[in-house]
Amino acid sequence: MHQKTHKKTRVRREESTKDLREKQTSRLSHSGWSMEPLRLLSVDPSDRGSQRCRLGPGMMSALGVHLGSPLLVSVSGGSCLCTAWPRADLAEGFLQMDLKCFSPSLLSELPSHLSLDPAQLTPVICSKLKGVRITVIVQSVDFRKRTPHRLVHELVKDMLKGVCVHDGFLINLEDFDTEIKYVVIESISPESDSAGFITSKTAVEIAGIQTLRHYRSQLQERHTVQLGGLEEVSASLREMLKLPLLYPSTLSSLGVSCPRGVLLVGPPGVGKTLLVRQVVGEVGASLVVVRGPEVVGARPGESEETLRAVFERARSAADEGPCVLFLDELDSLCPRRTSSSAPENRLVAQLLTLMDGMNRSDRFLIVGATNRPDSLDPALRRPGRFDREIIIGAPTLQQRKAILSVLCERMPVCPSVNQTALAQTTTGYVGADLSALCREAAMHAIREDSKCSGEQLVSMKHFHEALKSVRPSCLRSSMGRTELSPVTWEQIGGLDDVKLKLRQSIEWPMAHPEAFVRLGLCQPRGVLLYGPPGCAKTTLVKAAATSSNCAFLSVSGADLYSPYVGDSEKALAQLFHQARACAPSILFLDEIDSLIGSRSHSQTPNSVQTRLLSVLLNEMDGIGLKTHERRGTEKILQAEGVEESHTPEQLDCQEVCNKDVMVVAATNRPDCLDSALLRPGRLDHIIYVPPPDHEARLAVLKVCTKCMPVGADVRLEDLAAKTELFSGADLENLCKEAALLALLDGNMEASDIKHTHFLRSLSKMSSSLTAQQIHKYETPPR
Repeated sequence: MHQKTHKKTRVRREESTKDLREKQTSRLSHSGWSMEPLRLLSVDPSDRGSQRCRLGPGMMSALGVHLGSPLLVSVSGGSCLCTAWPRADLAEGFLQMDLKCFSPSLLSELPSHLSLDPAQLTPVICSKLKGVRITVIVQSVDFRKRTPHRLVHELVKDMLKGVCVHDGFLINLEDFDTEIKYVVIESISPESDSAGFITSKTAVEIAGIQTLRHYRSQLQERHTVQLGGLEEVSASLREMLKLPLLYPSTLSSLGVSCPRGVLLVGPPGVGKTLLVRQVVGEVGASLVVVRGPEVVGARPGESEETLRAVFERARSAADEGPCVLFLDELDSLCPRRTSSSAPENRLVAQLLTLMDGMNRSDRFLIVGATNRPDSLDPALRRPGRFDREIIIGAPTLQQRKAILSVLCERMPVCPSVNQTALAQTTTGYVGADLSALCREAAMHAIREDSKCSGEQLVSMKHFHEALKSVRPSCLRSSMGRTELSPVTWEQIGGLDDVKLKLRQSIEWPMAHPEAFVRLGLCQPRGVLLYGPPGCAKTTLVKAAATSSNCAFLSVSGADLYSPYVGDSEKALAQLFHQARACAPSILFLDEIDSLIGSRSHSQTPNSVQTRLLSVLLNEMDGIGLKTHERRGTEKILQAEGVEESHTPEQLDCQEVCNKDVMVVAATNRPDCLDSALLRPGRLDHIIYVPPPDHEARLAVLKVCTKCMPVGADVRLEDLAAKTELFSGADLENLCKEAALLALLDGNMEASDIKHTHFLRSLSKMSSSLTAQQIHKYETPPR
């Protein structure tokens, strides 16, 4: 209720200040006064604590104020309420003011501009106040505990007598040289006024007493960056913080102990630290931040001593008000204990002892954050220590769109920027990646508009340029990361049936997710391409990855195999983990027969290929999915007042496209694969890539000669008829050899390629395929 009242008061104050400023600008323009800026000087020592504002008499006349009239001065980051007084030297163009009554934002940030526009000075009306509700800010906790409330009330009432105050402003009382440093004006009576004058008859009500450190901490956390796409996680964390911090007696009356800790789990850059700062600021608690490496010391016992001092600091902060102890990078502070007497073991034992030693009088909550939950000691993850684990997965489509909308609010973005298309393109991007993307797009706009003086707007082309340099952080250290050169379907001649089947398996679930949801379909788990060598199996996969705008990972035997037992299986599981982090993604296993063979053909039952096959089957069945790999949250709350332009079926693509990894395998030896891998549910679609027929060979030749200066006598139809049993690779090699023969005949000055060059090249070549080979491939490998 208090927050709602404060919000209404703040809106009323801003509207009133805006109206007064507009009237003041009109008054200055009608008075003919020069609108030259006023130079801001430091306050005179004799005026400290007097609430006076010194300016020239001409400016006072232009503003229409008299000696001692209240004046609201708007500066960078806030405002100050003072009384107008003429300068002793009567000089114009200068301004000196005492920060007696000012907005809270100026407590830590003093005015930085050295000049002010006269329109920033606004006269206000300060009538006598009937009552005022305040919060007292004191220096130490001992003063707050030991000083009677009646004595504080009398001191504050005497200090505020004769002061002009503004609703929501801070009153500086440091000149009285007491433990009372500031007073926050929570509300004034009558409420219709935004400012007023405190007299001896004004009733003063003290709403609360805080220490200066606690108030500064609250003020700092109030100005946190807005987060997008984390509404549900934020609500869950806010509930965990509010119950034990604000309502401890309610839980005690129910016979329930207060939760002591919350563990945030998520990949790097997803917003764990910013989320804690935002929620702590909303709850109104102070924050004590400790990063794991800061605690570790060099000498024996120093780390434990530092950790005990951190808990004592949190207890002292909790005496002043609700407090949260935030342990960032918890995995570096409390790793899994080993059998040796390592220093980390003593540090983990010390943290467990401190958490178990917390009692109900300790009004602070512990929040830990990590991106490696499996590295933590298991003793930390039981109820009574970290009672709840909140998992923040990689953002889904809706969450990426919400993050982009928050980031674009602070940027001059063109109306043509399609945030939904950007969200679909940025699969695998976390919040930090999206922030870097927007920053890079803004830099492109600045470089482009540096030569012209027009308005700099960030357009869609700037985002497309930024996407080339900003990649998902989850792939930066990935084993299977591949720089994929764009390949279009038009660059592959023929194979229309194969292209259609690949589009059905890969493109359709991403381009038409609402149709898949409507019919109860899901994305296939895997696709196997088999056929003779040189028939564009790998090129087809690259074209599918290019057209679907998804992450592409590829792995070979050299990446997986290791001389150490278990390393190969661990590398394959880690590859699936990275592919799931940036899903929808394609994991391409080329020459899968050399990576994973068949158990029936294996002479050694416990070979590395057999173990790799077992890991692959488990990962494709979803057994290898860890809990902390969860993507996003179950539901996304819609912001109040925001219209959603897409239907729920269209946005359900997070269930269709972002759920699994598409495994695409290619082989020219399908008989060597294990039958368990070829069943539906693993490699659902088994597609035969045949050698090109006459029409396909003609299409391949047209594609290969598209960028070549071919002579008018070249007859591609005849070449297609004479290249029976030629694969696509053979036809491409034929065109290259013909071009080299043209250069040889023309002494490196040939301008075109003749038909005779193609015939000479054809006479020197033979097909790499045989009819017996093709007949063997025509039988499906089920």
